[in-house]
Amino acid sequence: MFRFIEREKALVRTASRVLGVSHAGFYAWRTRPKSERALGDEVLSSIIARIHTESRRTYGAPRVHAELRLGSGIRVGRKRVARLMRQQGLAGVHRRRRPRTTIRGEVSSAVPDLVCAATKSTRHL
Repeated sequence: MFRFIEREKALVRTASRVLGVSHAGFYAWRTRPKSERALGDEVLSSIIARIHTESRRTYGAPRVHAELRLGSGIRVGRKRVARLMRQQGLAGVHRRRRPRTTIRGEVSSAVPDLVCAATKSTRHL
């Protein structure tokens, strides 16, 4: 909310009233230093970007998370890694899937089971 108010600086009092927040709260938010979490996210984002680049931009959040955990010893949640990657516009490469080349037509029927048919005919011998 406060970011919207900051963009509309001329309307601070009106925007504050409409959004249901105090204008004093807006000014306090503007001068407040970044939280430890935000500072940690900045550091972590740079490490994530480096890992993603070193993987030739192929690693997604699960592999970047594993690299952070096992390679760097940094304990962090996979969802946090995914959020930070999403914010930076980083994405992994999807697996290649083989095309399905045989598609059974509507008029074709199933092939008869010759193995079962052969065993039935040999029982009577």
